[in-house]
Amino acid sequence: MSDLINHRLRQSWTGDGAGAASLPDRAVRWLGQRIGPIGADRGRRADSIPDPADSALPDRAREDLSAVVGSEHVLLGAGERLARAGGLSYLDLLHRRLGDAVPAPDAVVLPASPEQVQAVLEVCVRHDVGVVPFGGGTSVVGGVAALRGDKPAVIVVDLVRLDALVSVDAESRVAVLQAGVRGPAAEELLAEHGFTLGHVPQSFERATIGGFAATRSAGQASSGYGRFEDMVTGVRVATPKGEWRLGVAPASAAGPDLRQLAVGSEGALGVITEVALRVRPVPSARRYEGYVVDGWAAGAAALRTLAQNHATADVTRLSDVDETTVSFALNAGWKTAALRAFLRLRGVRHPCLLIVGWEGSLARRHHTARLLRHAGAVRIGTALGESWRHGRFSGPRQRDTLMDLGVCVETLETAAYWSRLDDLHDAVRAALTASLGQTIVMCHVSHVYETGASLYFTVLTARDAAEPVGQWQRAKHAASEAIVGLGTITHHHAVGVDHAPYLAPEIGALGVSVLRAAKSAVDPTGILNPGKLLG
Repeated sequence: MSDLINHRLRQSWTGDGAGAASLPDRAVRWLGQRIGPIGADRGRRADSIPDPADSALPDRAREDLSAVVGSEHVLLGAGERLARAGGLSYLDLLHRRLGDAVPAPDAVVLPASPEQVQAVLEVCVRHDVGVVPFGGGTSVVGGVAALRGDKPAVIVVDLVRLDALVSVDAESRVAVLQAGVRGPAAEELLAEHGFTLGHVPQSFERATIGGFAATRSAGQASSGYGRFEDMVTGVRVATPKGEWRLGVAPASAAGPDLRQLAVGSEGALGVITEVALRVRPVPSARRYEGYVVDGWAAGAAALRTLAQNHATADVTRLSDVDETTVSFALNAGWKTAALRAFLRLRGVRHPCLLIVGWEGSLARRHHTARLLRHAGAVRIGTALGESWRHGRFSGPRQRDTLMDLGVCVETLETAAYWSRLDDLHDAVRAALTASLGQTIVMCHVSHVYETGASLYFTVLTARDAAEPVGQWQRAKHAASEAIVGLGTITHHHAVGVDHAPYLAPEIGALGVSVLRAAKSAVDPTGILNPGKLLG
C-alpha cells in the first residue's frame, strides 16, 4: 500500500486538513506527573497498516451494484475499503497506530440518490450481502464497524453523494436535507435562507445529518435548540422491504410516533436518506460567559435550579474539579495563576468551571445570571466563555496529540435523574480508577433537563505497552457495569457494538423483543448493519 494511503489511514480527526493540537512542554510534564511516564517514544506508530483480505463480494453482486450506481462508484481498492473500516473510538485509532489488521468491508458503494440507496438494498437482499451505512465515520461505539454477521460479504454504503438541501419551507420553518450533508455544510446551506439548525456536537466538523438522526445525537447547545430527535419532523428511509416515509404534521395522535423508531435505529432498521428538520432563524447575537462554582455538588445544584426554573442558557456546561484542573493546566492561553488567585479571594477552594452561552435574544441572560449569583457562582467574564466556544472542537485533535505521547485517552457518557446524578458520578469515577490505577478521570455535564442531566467522562492514563487494547476494554466494562441501575448506558453516543450487552438491562427483555420484531418487519434476512444495536 502506498505511503500516501497509509498516512491517510493513520490520521484520525486531523484527516480533513485540520492541524493537530499541540501541548506546551509544561503541560506534558504536568500530565506525566499525574498519570505516569509518557513521551513521544511511548506513542510510536507502526510503519504501515496491513492490507485487508481480498474482497469476498460475489462477481454477480458487484455487477448488479454497478448497474445501479455505476462501476466507478463501486470501490474495491484496499485503501478505499480501509478508509471506511470503523469509526473514531480510542480502540479504532489504536488498532491503526499499532498496525493491527481490522475488519474491512468487501466494497464501498456510493449511491447518488434515495432511489439508488433503495435499489442497492434490493441487490444486497438478492445476494445476501450485509450493508453498513456510513456517513462521517465518527462513531465511537463500533457503530460503523464492517461486521459480516452470518453474511458471506459486507459492503459499506457511503452516503457522501447525498449532499443536497432538498427544500426549505420558510413559513413552517422546516427544511429537508439529504443524509450525507455534513454539519458545516448544513449550516452553510441553511444560512443562505436565513436559518440555522443549531446542532453542534463535538463531531460537528465530520458527522452527517443521517448520522445525527441514526444515533440520537445531542449538540452542545441542546439546552436551547433541543436534541436532534427534537428537531426531526420527518424521515425518508430505505429498507429491504421498501421505502419508508414518516412525518406529515408537526404532531399527531395516529398511534405511536414511528419517526422515533427510525431515529436512533443506527442503520439496523434502514438507511436514512432524507431528514425533515425544524430550523430557526440565524441568531442575531451570541454571548458566551464563564463562571466558577465552588465544588461539584454546588455546581450540580445550580444547574438543577436553572433547569427547573426554565433558566438554562442554550449552552450549559459544568466541569468537575478534575476537568477544571486539567483545563487550566493544558490551556496555555488561559491566565490561570491570576484566575486562581482571584477565585481564592472570592472563597472558591474547589473550582468547577461553568460555561453558559446564549444564541439569539440575550434577554434571557438576566434570569440565568441572577439565579447563578444566588447559587454563589463567580462570574469570570466573556473571555473564557469565548475561548471555550472557539476551541470547542479541539478535543479530538488534543486526543491525537496525547496518543502520540503514549496516553490512553477515551470518553464515555451517560445520564441520570438529579437524585442519582452524584451517585452515578462517583460510581463511574471509582470503577475507572480501580481498573486503571494512576489515572485522571474528568467529568462534565453537557446537557441539562428539568429531571436530570448527562455526564460525560474523559479518561487519561499512561498506555499499557504490554496490553494496550485490553487495558481500555477492562476499564470500559467496569464503568459500564457501574452505570447499570443508576443511569442510561448511553446518552448520545448510541449503542453500536460496545453497548449492545447493556441494552437489555435498560429496556428489558420485552423491549428487546419489540425491537427484534421491528427489525424482522423491515429487514427479514438481517442484512442491515450486522452486529449493531441488537448484537
